[in-house]
Amino acid sequence: MTSRQNTQTMKPATAAKKLDVYLEATPPEFQEGVVSRGELNALQADPPEWLVELRRNGPHPRPVVAAKLGVSISGLARGGITEPLTTEQIDALKKELPEWLVQERATQAEVRKEAVRIKEKNRANRQAERGGQVR
Repeated sequence: MTSRQNTQTMKPATAAKKLDVYLEATPPEFQEGVVSRGELNALQADPPEWLVELRRNGPHPRPVVAAKLGVSISGLARGGITEPLTTEQIDALKKELPEWLVQERATQAEVRKEAVRIKEKNRANRQAERGGQVR
């Protein structure tokens, strides 16, 4: 019995997500094919010019836009941003600093602060539980 190496492949949408790029902005040959794990690794290790350009200037998918603006994806939607944005558009929003962006950044800061508080509380609880055990 011989084992056969099966090449792991993914849909272009999955590969684009892993590369943090907007699928519709990628070249047609990328959108129409399948991407092997090896091809994905090669794209990450030595990105072609189209990928470098796309990562630099966009358009960027919503998770990347949200990260660049310091808000959640839901915050983008509440701010009326439902489409991918270019780096230029993101920079313009940062300069304009509309009220929704200020509010969403504040909300995001509170969420992060609460996450840290909960993590510290859980850590303290685990330490207290361990302290009560005999080893």
